[in-house]
Amino acid sequence: MSSLTAHDIARCAVFASLMAAGAFVTIPIGPVPVTLQVFFVLLAGMMLGPRLALLSVTVYLALGLVAPVYAGGALGVGVLFGPTGGYLIAFAPATTIAGWVAHRHDRSFGRLLLSAVAGLAPIYALGPAWLATQGGMTVSAAMKAGLASFMPVDLLKAGLAAAVAWSLVNPRLGLLATQRHR
Repeated sequence: MSSLTAHDIARCAVFASLMAAGAFVTIPIGPVPVTLQVFFVLLAGMMLGPRLALLSVTVYLALGLVAPVYAGGALGVGVLFGPTGGYLIAFAPATTIAGWVAHRHDRSFGRLLLSAVAGLAPIYALGPAWLATQGGMTVSAAMKAGLASFMPVDLLKAGLAAAVAWSLVNPRLGLLATQRHR
């Protein structure tokens, strides 16, 4: 594995910070709040690629062990092992999958949208399962509370993340260099 440059570290830190900021935009709708974390997790994958996006999520999750950066200002290992911890843990494979799909071939809007939607899969698999196990809920209740109510909002976040990523990598818009990121 190649070493990280100062530029790589800075980009990872920016996305870890954005994930933390997104956790403070919270709409409580049940045991799992709606936040902007998923938007930034997916965007990190599309912009940083799988390796650096995974690093940024890892930094965010580690920071949450000692600083109040989880949803609603929560912190600590208890959050990771609590009812909503599965969603947080799922951010690691989510950003990796989004980055892997986005960086396979072209970075067209369609490819980026596909990568964002693919990135939702581990969140939807692990989050409700963990909620049922740790929250003392039936699988049906966890699916209703932790999946069904989030799908429309998360699909909107995925679409917006794809649009932002596409606007940043589209050479015709000239917003960022189009170099391929790790």
